Amino acid sequence: MSTPTTPRNSNGFALQAGIAFAIALFAMLFGLWLMEGDVWIRAFLALGTVFLVSSSFTLAKVVRDTQEEQYVFARIDRARLDKLLAEHDPFQPQV
Repeated sequence: MSTPTTPRNSNGFALQAGIAFAIALFAMLFGLWLMEGDVWIRAFLALGTVFLVSSSFTLAKVVRDTQEEQYVFARIDRARLDKLLAEHDPFQPQV
């Protein structure tokens, strides 16, 4: 019996995602820095940016945990089915 492997992201994909995140965050903060307006307006938008970034990380973690949980339950169900099939003897008379 072979167990399925979990697909993994390549190092290039992880690097690309990290660079894209850094560029987007830098562009937003740079835009806030150059924006004309009162300091409290820029501070409010910067705080919104920080909240958006932290909630994005939280959402990504929740999605990842949900997928891992489904994978674990699928493996448990598969193990139960394999056990039942291994114990079943089709030539034994039914009671």
